[in-house]
Amino acid sequence: MVVKRRYDSSRRKEQSRQTRGAILEAAGRLFVDPGYAATPLTAVAATAGVAVQTVYALFGSKRQLLSDLVDVTLAGDDEPVALPDRPFVAEIRALADPRAKLVRYARHLVEVNARQAQVMLALAGAATADQDAAEIWRKNVDERRRGMAMFAAELVGTGALRPDLNVDQVADILWLAQDVRNFDWLVRQRGWSPEQYQRWYVDTVGGAVIPGPPPG
Repeated sequence: MVVKRRYDSSRRKEQSRQTRGAILEAAGRLFVDPGYAATPLTAVAATAGVAVQTVYALFGSKRQLLSDLVDVTLAGDDEPVALPDRPFVAEIRALADPRAKLVRYARHLVEVNARQAQVMLALAGAATADQDAAEIWRKNVDERRRGMAMFAAELVGTGALRPDLNVDQVADILWLAQDVRNFDWLVRQRGWSPEQYQRWYVDTVGGAVIPGPPPG
């Protein structure tokens, strides 16, 4: 009697995950330099060491590859876990003091911006001339604004913010302060340390939304 070997789906999935990661890594380099518009999928495939058909099979299109790259760069991994369900969000919610919440978010923001600065700046540049890139940029802007609205509601819920600010106004302040271009200017161009950037973020946002002087 011939015994058939069981199909090893877990190994196949791991190989697919590694291939997907290699393609995303290649796209992350090439979409930054020489740029999104100047990079055909054949170049991404060659850099990743796969056939271009594999890129199409996993992502479907260049636009989807860019969209997935932005999502993975923001999250730090390719796991199907929404940002509101990530551990850092639970840690922020567990803190009672609004400034402590800002401090914890600042740590997260440094980690994210260190990963995403080059990709997001490249996306912003591509968005000026490419419709697909422009739509992905706008989607990211809208998602960041919704995220900051959730964070604003969390801060306002402490009852310790300035009473003359509503949730929308707090969200606008948070959204402006966390923009990746602030990180790019202060850290990547002006040479600030991540710790200096974190203090700047907490002092800037805290000074704008929390009454009274910052703690000494």
